[in-house]
Amino acid sequence: MWPAITQRLAGGATRLPSSRAFFRCRKGATAVEFALVAAPFLALLVGIIQASLVFFASRVLDEVTEEASRNLMTGQAQQGGVTQANFLTNNICGGSNTSALVSALFTCSKIMVNVQNYADFASASTSSPALTFNPTTGAVTNTWSYNTGNPGDIIVVQLIYQWPIVLGPLGMNLSTLSNGNRQLVSTAVFKSEPY
Repeated sequence: MWPAITQRLAGGATRLPSSRAFFRCRKGATAVEFALVAAPFLALLVGIIQASLVFFASRVLDEVTEEASRNLMTGQAQQGGVTQANFLTNNICGGSNTSALVSALFTCSKIMVNVQNYADFASASTSSPALTFNPTTGAVTNTWSYNTGNPGDIIVVQLIYQWPIVLGPLGMNLSTLSNGNRQLVSTAVFKSEPY
């Protein structure tokens, strides 16, 4: 930049230009303009990528919930004596058409399964559960039920996952939990078939 603010005189000597000439010089203007625009641009880019990942993960969780719930709706899980751990391992993380996506996006051991049964649709609760945490370890302390019900019961299946959020520049924050993560909840409500 030094050659931009000096002028060559005859004989190889240099002198500093006037202040007017200095402010008219446009060399490096593009770099300065980019420096001013770079931070908001990168913040927007990080925000778009993170928001799209959250929505994609939420959609995959919805698809897996719907697919795994079919085993409860048809009575296959009840008749096969499938436990909560087996339901997570076989139907959600291993036995679904989207299990490759589930393994790529989620840590299967951190997916929480909550299955409840009700007598009718009016009494069924589909509200998102509030997660409670152990203050020392940070682990979730909720106790999840696995009541698969009987033929003709209303069953509510919820898959809950804590999606890690990376805080972006300029204060962009998608977290919904006190530990900085975002709670993803997918719910399926159905009446089980007469198996």
